Amino acid sequence: MKVHDTPLPECKLIEPTVFGDARGCFYESWNRERFAAEGMDFQVVQSNVSVSSRGVLRGLHYQWPNPQGKLVSVLEGEVFDVAVDIRRGSPRFGQWTGVTLTADSRHHFWIPEGFAHGFLVLSERAVFTYLCTAGYDREADAAIRFDDPDIGIEWPGQAPSLSDKDAAAPLLSEVPEARLPVMPE
Repeated sequence: MKVHDTPLPECKLIEPTVFGDARGCFYESWNRERFAAEGMDFQVVQSNVSVSSRGVLRGLHYQWPNPQGKLVSVLEGEVFDVAVDIRRGSPRFGQWTGVTLTADSRHHFWIPEGFAHGFLVLSERAVFTYLCTAGYDREADAAIRFDDPDIGIEWPGQAPSLSDKDAAAPLLSEVPEARLPVMPE
């Protein structure tokens, strides 16, 4: 497994070692000891799968309190995946990084607690998986606008298909401080 840095140092792109032959391939998608050795020490509390069609944008989502870290990957298709640092006190507050994840690359993207997350489906269909560090908490569930001009995410393609909730999400500057994560000391 190779771990690649991103412009947000806490977010990592993980390239698993793939063993392939005429029958197909095998790779380890999660190993707590290996991930911990790379600074990503967490327990998986909840696993989610999302199936979406081309142009669907999910996000930018986060939980506070009861934040979730997410290890995400694509089992079918291709997505543009984004993390935004929304931790109060962070020197990178409001900055984003994005990676393209595909089923063929088998890469994973680590988004730690305190970051908002979203993705845009680039293929006809995408099957997207999340391993989460905390369970879903309806009371802590929150979102910020995918097209917040102060963040300036460069989403590829045309106008996305959004849920009503995501379309109505506030700008980051409109979120009360008490509803944003805090940078750990």
